[in-house]
Amino acid sequence: VYTTVRAGSRALYRPLSASVLSRPDVKTESSVALMPQSPLSQVTLRGIQTSAVSRDIDTAAKFIGAGAATVGVAGSGAGIGTVFGSLIIGYARNPSLKQQLFSYAILGFALSEAMGLFCLMVAFLILFAM
Repeated sequence: VYTTVRAGSRALYRPLSASVLSRPDVKTESSVALMPQSPLSQVTLRGIQTSAVSRDIDTAAKFIGAGAATVGVAGSGAGIGTVFGSLIIGYARNPSLKQQLFSYAILGFALSEAMGLFCLMVAFLILFAM
């Protein structure tokens, strides 16, 4: 009776996979021969127990990496603001260069926006492709 209570209380603090793999109640002579109670078998059970923690760490690392990758989108917004702010200042100083300044501003806008989209693409790759 004592071994049943002890085995039952031990199963409460171990994950279900470790409890099913060890099964202290249903040991026959063949299962004792196949799975002896040695430190090596305890290490194997411990590896199964920490696999969920490892998965949680990987998921957290994905979210942190994707968040860090999206910081570049803010930089893209600041770059676009700088480009059009410079367009207004340049046009105020020399209105005759309106067409040339505007074409440079559109080029700067496109390059800055492309960098923001690349950062967003890397964030999605980190989240969904790895």
